[in-house]
Amino acid sequence: MNPVFIVDSTRTPRARANDKGGLNKLNPYELLDILYKDIEQKNFLNLNSIDEVILGCVTQHGEQAGNIAKSSSLFSGYPDSISGLTINRFCSSSLDAINLGYLKIQSQQANNVITGGIEMMSRVPMLSDNAAIWSDVTLATQAKIFLMGSGADLIASLFNISRSEVDMQALKSQQRAAEAQKNGHFKSIVTVLNEQKSINCHQDECIRPDTSFEGLSSLDPSFKKLGEQGVDQAQLNLFPDLKEIIHVHTAGNSPAMADAASMTLLSNKKIQENGQIARAKIISIVTVNDDPLLVLSGCMLATQKILEQNNLKVADVDLFEIHEAFASTMIHCQQELNIGDEKLNVNGGCIALGHPMGATGSIMMSTLIDELERQDLTTGIVATSGAAGAGTAILIERL
Repeated sequence: MNPVFIVDSTRTPRARANDKGGLNKLNPYELLDILYKDIEQKNFLNLNSIDEVILGCVTQHGEQAGNIAKSSSLFSGYPDSISGLTINRFCSSSLDAINLGYLKIQSQQANNVITGGIEMMSRVPMLSDNAAIWSDVTLATQAKIFLMGSGADLIASLFNISRSEVDMQALKSQQRAAEAQKNGHFKSIVTVLNEQKSINCHQDECIRPDTSFEGLSSLDPSFKKLGEQGVDQAQLNLFPDLKEIIHVHTAGNSPAMADAASMTLLSNKKIQENGQIARAKIISIVTVNDDPLLVLSGCMLATQKILEQNNLKVADVDLFEIHEAFASTMIHCQQELNIGDEKLNVNGGCIALGHPMGATGSIMMSTLIDELERQDLTTGIVATSGAAGAGTAILIERL
């Protein structure tokens, strides 16, 4: 089987997902075009050597419909011969895109694959595809699938995670992200310039450096009303030992919606034709599914499995980038895995940095590689959660 190397991992800034956000005036094709050009120019890429583009995208509707992986590569002038595949495994989508690219190269079906993701949540809002599974409580109960916020409140209820704990987690995320941005830790960000549309977006926009614990504590629960509409009772029926659902998640301790795109270039060669050395090697991948009722616990199970699969302990891994899918999920994951603060999401997580669903996993990969290089460390794990208990993890070694 072929080895698989990460030649480069790059991304746009994460912009606020509203009409005042720094990327809102661009459509998904225009945003991806920035990265197609960057990854080609920066890596002196021979476009005829690319076999496939695989992109994650959760809300494949409107501007993001129509197999955007294939259609965007054509829009950007890449050769017609390049195959394209768009996938949706909820918030794990772009990390699974990397996994699929890895499997293609490992099995000798491809030599070079561009992977990544796109989500323009200001232009194609979450749930705008009107999937019945998110709006029909009867259907959701039978399928054991609930909205992510409801699942986060369920995790808090099951594991006795308090409101003050989730607010402290959010504060930590904001403080770390603000410090990382101030000190220039996010080296893989590509500045988005478009003079015609007056766009100059060069850094993540969702970070709130002035966040305080008092401010977080004053916010109202976001998912209480949804619970009152039948979700709480449905969850209690499924967990008879649970007395009540506590609603601790707010806009302040939930992941910020964002616009962004990301790309990770994979190759079967450590040293490229131009002499460039790959940034990292993929050692192992896993995809799992935990209890769908817990919704967002897949990142924890995926991390556990990839450690076991490689006979590793937490102490053997230098850094972890784990999907901060709501504060309670992160708290529970850290407690169960016993990962110290010094190696877990050291530059903050999605609560502060933003969560452009289909692009997040590949963004986390670029953040991990940046930080391994900055600290001169070697091994890292990226793990993401998705709805219905989906979980994906990748173990890498920096070169």
